[in-house]
Amino acid sequence: MTMKKVVAALLGVLILAIGGCAKKAENFEKTADGVVLTPSEGPAKRVRLQVMSDAIVRVTAVPVESLDLPESLAVTARPAGDVKFSVEPTDSAVILQTAQVTAEVNAKTGVVRFLDAAGKEILTERDRGTFETVKADEKSLYRVHQLFNPGTDEAFYGLGQHQNAQLNYNGEDVELAQHNMDIAVPFVMSNRNYGVLWDSNSITRFGNPRVYGLASRDLTLYDAEGKKGGFTASYFIDGKLKVKRTETDINYQFIKDLAGWPEEVLSDKVSQTSGFRNNAHGLTVTWEGSVESANTGTHKFQLYASNYYKLYADDKLILDAWRQNWNAWYHNFELPMTAGKPVKLRIEWTPNDGHIALLHNDPLPDAQRHSLSLTSDATAAIDYYYIAGGNLDEVISGYRHLTGKSVLLPRWSYGFWQSRQRYNTQAEVLDIAKEYRKRGLPLDNIVQDWFYWPENAWGSHDFDKTRFPDPKGLIDALHAQNVNLMISVWGKLYPTTDNYKELDAKGYMYRRNVELGVKDWVGPGYLNSHYDPYSQEARDIFWRQMDEKLKAVGVDAWWLDNTEPDIHSNVDREELTKRIGPTALGPAAQYFNTYPLMQSRAVYEGERKSSTPDKRVFILTRSGFSGLQRYGAATWSGDVVSRWHDLYRQIAAGTGMSMSGLPNWTFDIGGFALEQRYLNPSAKDLAEWRELNLRWFQFGAFVPIFRSHGEAPAREIWNIAPAGTEVYNSLVEYSRLRYRLMPYIYTLAGDTYHKDGTMMRGLAMDFPADAKARDINDQYLFGPAFLVSPVYEYEARSRKVYLPAGTRWYDFYSAEAHDGGAEIDAAAPLARMPLFVRAGAIVPVGPAVQHTAEKLDAPITLYVYRGANGKFDLYEDDGLSYNYEKGAFARVPITYDDAAGTLTIGERTGSFPGMVEKRTFNVRWIAPGTANASNLDSPADQTLEYSGTPITFKVGAAP
Repeated sequence: MTMKKVVAALLGVLILAIGGCAKKAENFEKTADGVVLTPSEGPAKRVRLQVMSDAIVRVTAVPVESLDLPESLAVTARPAGDVKFSVEPTDSAVILQTAQVTAEVNAKTGVVRFLDAAGKEILTERDRGTFETVKADEKSLYRVHQLFNPGTDEAFYGLGQHQNAQLNYNGEDVELAQHNMDIAVPFVMSNRNYGVLWDSNSITRFGNPRVYGLASRDLTLYDAEGKKGGFTASYFIDGKLKVKRTETDINYQFIKDLAGWPEEVLSDKVSQTSGFRNNAHGLTVTWEGSVESANTGTHKFQLYASNYYKLYADDKLILDAWRQNWNAWYHNFELPMTAGKPVKLRIEWTPNDGHIALLHNDPLPDAQRHSLSLTSDATAAIDYYYIAGGNLDEVISGYRHLTGKSVLLPRWSYGFWQSRQRYNTQAEVLDIAKEYRKRGLPLDNIVQDWFYWPENAWGSHDFDKTRFPDPKGLIDALHAQNVNLMISVWGKLYPTTDNYKELDAKGYMYRRNVELGVKDWVGPGYLNSHYDPYSQEARDIFWRQMDEKLKAVGVDAWWLDNTEPDIHSNVDREELTKRIGPTALGPAAQYFNTYPLMQSRAVYEGERKSSTPDKRVFILTRSGFSGLQRYGAATWSGDVVSRWHDLYRQIAAGTGMSMSGLPNWTFDIGGFALEQRYLNPSAKDLAEWRELNLRWFQFGAFVPIFRSHGEAPAREIWNIAPAGTEVYNSLVEYSRLRYRLMPYIYTLAGDTYHKDGTMMRGLAMDFPADAKARDINDQYLFGPAFLVSPVYEYEARSRKVYLPAGTRWYDFYSAEAHDGGAEIDAAAPLARMPLFVRAGAIVPVGPAVQHTAEKLDAPITLYVYRGANGKFDLYEDDGLSYNYEKGAFARVPITYDDAAGTLTIGERTGSFPGMVEKRTFNVRWIAPGTANASNLDSPADQTLEYSGTPITFKVGAAP
């Protein structure tokens, strides 16, 4: 080849190369709300990006040509038609850009990544995800998995309510599947100030996509003598060995697994809860042996168990717990293991008709373990929303933009509730209310738990006339004392009731439970099932049945119990799924997690269309899902037990639930279920029971909903401890403190709607620059002012408290000031929980009252904690109606300038019927060492009269 030809060839190659580089991606279509791309390779046939707002982009990937998906149950927002965005192709990608979000889609693979305004990568899909075809009720769906940000060190929050003291989920595994004590909310947010709302209704896993399995699936098991094949299992009755055998696994997890019990240790009595013959009295079981893996790393285990159990690893005690026998739960633990080196295990168990199983998962590669990973079992697509924000509050605001505003609960719901499992007669309920008023103890609500109906008429909504002869008279008498009544309503009905028959005739009852002849635990046992709330007609019928029998007599609020629904405790997942479907929308597997959302929707929408459409609906539900906040609902943590470690777990459970975008949360103060030793207690056990209740009550005064509930013994303040004792006095003190703080608390409540606020706040929300604060799981902020540190150890009289960096902190009781960024030993005498207030906080305090509607025109004292600038926008409305949605509310802005030493009470904005036009404000200046700082009746430093116009004054000066 001549030199001329060589040069020509090189020029040709160069021209082709330049032309190739200049060629833009063409396999996409810009749409009215975003872009649809057809990847040239990989599992997805279509990838769609939709602009929901300047800060929110929806990503949908499907393995088929059609993007026609079922309507979302969680998301109510539609793509924004008025948001400006651009779509620009490059040689390898298509870039969609709004004012706040840049999303880049790889033209070849369809992989999506999100960047900030500076071009920094924030969230990146590792690959295009996976789609595995599955069948559910003969319908083809997909098991999908998507992993983001492998190897990340960011903190992840949200995911609902879980019971393993997890707050930062980086490196953790969490199954999102509704359960008595676990609430699935597939929304997660990062300390990098973004969130992902994963739009799947099915069971979903964060972290390891692989379901935990029995230990023998992954590990080699050895018996106590070192022989391969399983653990040595020893069964004792009253300490005497009855059976000793090798078991390939520890597995009495579900009812179906109980068939493996040795015949020699079974009694002839049949359990109504499990349907199996009760374990003989005095039965204990011990498993001994070791486990070995071929994989070196940190192995994750779960002991699923109930009743008493202990677990030792290499002779070190790892778990020592108790749960009520019918409500087993997973207890996570990790063991570092070296390939080929056995780890000795010993498990001791007292069954009492309980359940147990040892589960395991192999270690993931480190980059995969530390990632944002989501897997759903039965869904139509990979479908999620990326939500950008300047802080975590803005991310939650984006979540609410998608799923609905958090509608306001009535003001009385933030007062104290008295509940018990259960009040048996009308007279009992009236006597409780009378005693609270007689003792001068604040009370706003009494809860009538289940079984007020005739024994054989669950779901009838009838009152048993022998025990509740005059329901309307009962409620009228409570209202006369300014006490509200909440009543328990289940989605469960007996086939003999007219309500069941009406729903069943339309095809709106799940029939399998009845067809199998399953009876519940009431009396001799009755056939039962739940209704299907996935049809609008079914929801309308269910509400009308409530309206005609319960709302008609004046019931104020609704306790929607068992909304998981737990149609039969301890059946395996496959069988449970069969019993709660098929739904009116499709297979139960596809909609597994959304029953509580649809049940709450039935009641909320029904009551808002009823004869009192402007009275705020209030629902307490045992389970929840994304979007629940739009239905006037609070959640609680289910039937947790009365143990110290379970008290500890509630801190992260409630904080995580709040950081999932659902702001109204509570628990059973004192725990629901008790060990036998508390029922006829010794002096020692009685002292512990009282202290446990007190510590839980102190904590409860600083969560969104303040509610005492549980099984025997009785939970009224005077039944927990006698008047005059230290425990009684502290219970009373914290009850009254809660009511004195009502102007502060109701403002937080108002902000959940008007500002998309969060009442119970992880420390990372307010202190994002403090790396240590990200992982604190036993403290939280209650609004902007209070740092709450519950005491969760028996006989503890101090506890470690971390004070976040960047501000000073006041001890609420002593006004002693501490610099942030350090851990201190905080005093925790029996009567008091460590409580700190941020410098610059302005805390409005109201008068001593017996209920939340009392003395609304009384003076408000502003406690101003000096040492930093501060602000607080005092919120008021009528507390009962939905007029706030129409602008009928008022704000009083209050600001403090620390350098100038001035407080400004600004111009009131807004108004509402019944608003207090003129109000007295007292001011107390809190500085380090201020005497009587927590005495809310101490004389004011200054007093002023406010009529809505601005007032500014200096510390110590006359206003």
